[in-house]
Amino acid sequence: MATSEKSWQSRMSKDQDDLAAAFVESLSVDVRLAKYDIAGSIAHAQMLADCKLITRDEFRQIKQGLTDIAAEIDAGTLVFDKRFEDIHMAVEAELIDRIGEAGKKLHTGRSRNDQVALDMRLWMRDEIATLGEHLAVVQQELVRLAEKQGGVVMPTYTHLQRAQPGLSGHYLLAFVEMLQRDRERLADAAKRVNISPLGSGAVAGSTLELDRRATAATLGFADITRNSIDSTADRDFCIEFVFVCAMIAQHLSRLAEDWIIFSSQEFGFIRIDDAFCTGSSMMPQKRNPDMLELIRGRCGGVYGNLMALLTMMKGLPLTYNRDMQEDKKQVFDAADTIAACLAMAAAIVKNTTFNAERISRGLDEGFTDATALAEYLVGKGVPFRTAHQIVGRLVAQCEQANCVLAKLPLDTLQQACPQIDEHVYEHLTAVNVTARYATEGSAGEKQLKQQLAFWKEQLA
Repeated sequence: MATSEKSWQSRMSKDQDDLAAAFVESLSVDVRLAKYDIAGSIAHAQMLADCKLITRDEFRQIKQGLTDIAAEIDAGTLVFDKRFEDIHMAVEAELIDRIGEAGKKLHTGRSRNDQVALDMRLWMRDEIATLGEHLAVVQQELVRLAEKQGGVVMPTYTHLQRAQPGLSGHYLLAFVEMLQRDRERLADAAKRVNISPLGSGAVAGSTLELDRRATAATLGFADITRNSIDSTADRDFCIEFVFVCAMIAQHLSRLAEDWIIFSSQEFGFIRIDDAFCTGSSMMPQKRNPDMLELIRGRCGGVYGNLMALLTMMKGLPLTYNRDMQEDKKQVFDAADTIAACLAMAAAIVKNTTFNAERISRGLDEGFTDATALAEYLVGKGVPFRTAHQIVGRLVAQCEQANCVLAKLPLDTLQQACPQIDEHVYEHLTAVNVTARYATEGSAGEKQLKQQLAFWKEQLA
């Protein structure tokens, strides 16, 4: 087993206190960066050999040693002692223990400052791709449900009060739009992640003739960072990534909130499969949407991750400070939470059905056709503001008579506005209104077909 003596220990007159060693270690968190640390180290060693700073044989030893270490980590047969402090020191110490002097040359022209910045960018590239795939799966499930049950006419809401009628498929595709913006935000963030900081050293670079562009190309980066100070001080890419995670969490939380309400006995609009509900330890009848509630609840944790990062960075002097070691806890936690919530959201959507009969039973309650009646009057030459007032008074009459607009006699309607004729009833009821939607992107059948065709092509 490799010695756990710190690489910087020779500067100190005393060994590190055990309490201090336990306090400062990050290996328990950053061990998940091992494969990225090793990939970066192999690329760095290859560049050192190409620049004749190490021999080809030394590079061969380093590469083989690191490859063996990676295989053992994957197999679970190599577990590092926390006294190694972090994954960078743990891997290097293990390498030196295995291959000797050649291993001591690996850190030439490199600092843990640019090393960790590199590892985080390599990890984040993969994580962005993974979360993008998770988002696409949720979108696909929403589109499938919209295809299957998208023709159900339902009320839409503003202020949690009934507003206008629309198709359930149109409602579902609203979440597809939100998640698409999240995918686009991830893709945009990936451009700023995909830049190599390796070769920036601790803060000001190196006097050695290092080929930074060679390591960047080997690792698949699009470019290198321009300023060595910024390279090691920058955690904007971490904050931006967690911000996107927070946006995803917000969108999932809004879906969860809707569906918690819609699955209640008071609404009964949807039914979530029993496999994604829980019961009560006391009340035998209970059927609780706990998975949705946890998705909603975990949104707050991701917001906390974002605020922790922003607060951590707000007053740090340039360049690297040990505070920045804490970034990984927040970034990893946000990523793990979002991946789990997206997987659960996809499963819930896949196993949810709309209760068309229950929705239709009270569909015309709440006067969701009132706006359409006002627009009918506009078609008769009545100014919209006047039409709005006329329909408002008719709604008040309906409330007193305990009826819906479509049940008002024609003479009552004509007393309110002489321009109304017998065709007015074709513009009333939620079903009729939904069939008459004309604007692009609205909640009607024709528009839903167009949107479904678009999303099926986009998500193919």
